Amino acid sequence: MITKLLIANRGEIACRIMRTARAMGVATVAVYSDADAKALHVRSADEAVHIGPSPAAESYLVGEKIIAAAKQTGADAIHPGYGFLSENADFAQAVIDAGLIWVGPKPASIRAMGLKDAAKQLMRAAGVPVTPGYDGSDQSVERLTKEAEAIGYPVLIKAVAGGGGKGMRKVDAPEDFVAALESCRREAKASFGNDEVLLEKWITSPRHIEVQVFGDAHGNVVHLFERDCSLQRRHQKVIEEAPAPGMDEATREAICAAAVRAAQAVDYEGAGTIEFIADASEGLRADRIFFMEMNTRLQVEHPVTEEITGVDLVEWQLRVASGEPLPKRQEELSINGHAIEARLYAEDPAKGFLPSPGPIHTLSFMQPSLPVTDPASYDFEKPARIETAVEEGDVVSAFYDPMIAKIITYGDDREAARRNLLWALDAIYVLPITTNKPFLYECLSLTDFADARLDTGLIARHETELTEPRPITAVGGAVAANTVWMNRWTYGEAHSHALQGLTRDMFGLRLNAPPRRTITLYEGAKAVTASPFDEDRDGGGHAAPMGDAPSDAVVVTERGRTFVLSLRADGTGQASAADGAIIAPMPGKVIAVDVSEGQAVTAGQRLMVLEAMKMEHALTAPFDGRVEGLSVSAGSQVQVDAVLAKVVPLSE
Repeated sequence: MITKLLIANRGEIACRIMRTARAMGVATVAVYSDADAKALHVRSADEAVHIGPSPAAESYLVGEKIIAAAKQTGADAIHPGYGFLSENADFAQAVIDAGLIWVGPKPASIRAMGLKDAAKQLMRAAGVPVTPGYDGSDQSVERLTKEAEAIGYPVLIKAVAGGGGKGMRKVDAPEDFVAALESCRREAKASFGNDEVLLEKWITSPRHIEVQVFGDAHGNVVHLFERDCSLQRRHQKVIEEAPAPGMDEATREAICAAAVRAAQAVDYEGAGTIEFIADASEGLRADRIFFMEMNTRLQVEHPVTEEITGVDLVEWQLRVASGEPLPKRQEELSINGHAIEARLYAEDPAKGFLPSPGPIHTLSFMQPSLPVTDPASYDFEKPARIETAVEEGDVVSAFYDPMIAKIITYGDDREAARRNLLWALDAIYVLPITTNKPFLYECLSLTDFADARLDTGLIARHETELTEPRPITAVGGAVAANTVWMNRWTYGEAHSHALQGLTRDMFGLRLNAPPRRTITLYEGAKAVTASPFDEDRDGGGHAAPMGDAPSDAVVVTERGRTFVLSLRADGTGQASAADGAIIAPMPGKVIAVDVSEGQAVTAGQRLMVLEAMKMEHALTAPFDGRVEGLSVSAGSQVQVDAVLAKVVPLSE
């Protein structure tokens, strides 16, 4: 058995691997960049080694530094986690050549499945159905354009070395193909060092179904059933669940058997995922499910599989890497209950999901001071599972993926798991950075999601309503008012006038008591009139005095939204940029500038492209005009709110 394990990763997956290793009596080694010197995964490990500057290309992606750290600390194995070098066959081989145990599949298996075009060709030979498309070696614009026309629009462009939704573009019309191809190639080159692409037919009513597989060095391969990851935004998973809703046993048997054949075709060892796209226009059917790709690593969403099978997949990884056979045979594995996972990110849904990095002063999971919604309506057979790598006082770095946590809930059935996740989200406080928590709450609340009418376009069809800001409700105000009463002694004499007449009788926590008095609270400079609980309790929320809020304030979470209400008006507000100013929405690197000083532009025309966290963000002209004050060029590093240029009307 492995005795000391180096985790060649960061964030929540590093912390999650350490937890299992510790339970197995395996010592752990963390690696970290400058930005992560004080990170939770560093604090959690038995030992930690600094491997370089903050950019991943100079630290987490430098295999030589990681292997040197393993040798320096006497580690006998390396676990790559997911992302970074986890599917890099050359790194896997270098680990093995250094006399270390690689906790992952053979390098040959990674190579076989690492490029989507080669993998599809291999799967065809193994009798696994694949999506119609083009995966040839001719990567000329002319050939790709011709093939797209032959496939028929809409088509999907995918980086052959891609993953995580990066390097993917849906193209609806021929005139948009070349621009989408160029953008896809740039993003793929930056993220994976490979700008080759393949084309696939865009499937109508697509559902993303994936199967967890596991193999060992003794020729055994099993599946641990399927997950549904159809709730996506721009090809990035938002909500994942297991098992897949609407999956009948015959279809499950067919898709899982195909996944096992796929793994056997590459002599697979360790944890892997076979991803399929299903045409669900007539429900899930075995003859309408096509192979997309294989991820030769542990998936972000692996906890939902663990919850329904009772298996610790990281423990299996460590045992298989140590030469042991799989702990269970196929007939010993079964599905029990339902699990759903949501990914909590530091990003602003109301601003196009731009990352929102920064310090976290307040972070609380599942610790509501006052539950409004009746807890009896929830089915907590298991408490919510939180996978995170941040604590209060930590910083969400602009250098890496802005995930704060994964929240996983379990229930006897899908509806119980869904309602449990709603409650868990509403009980989370994160301040002062903006998160996607309200977006997740609204996704889970969609009627189509609740009724399991799923496809990968569900979010796109409802994105406006899922991301629009909403004011606090009367119920949320009542929660705040009651919290003010219960904590009135913390607010001091300065606000005694606002608290006059608030008595325990009025706020006696009789949930159906009629309103007898109101109190004015402030959300910044905006007044909010709050009353005690009345009979109109159509929502849910939690409230508490919070350390990051002003001393006279209360923080309310309602339907996933966070409101900071104070007994005094703030009177301050974020200054908006002058009309026409092109402002950096986040720290990042300018990778393309499409205009020059004085150039005339039209409304919506792309001016430049900003890259942050390996994703491209186009900045466009707000109206017809000309460019003035262009202050950046390709390669410029910019800070959030920096004015990069200005568009002025042509008449000026």
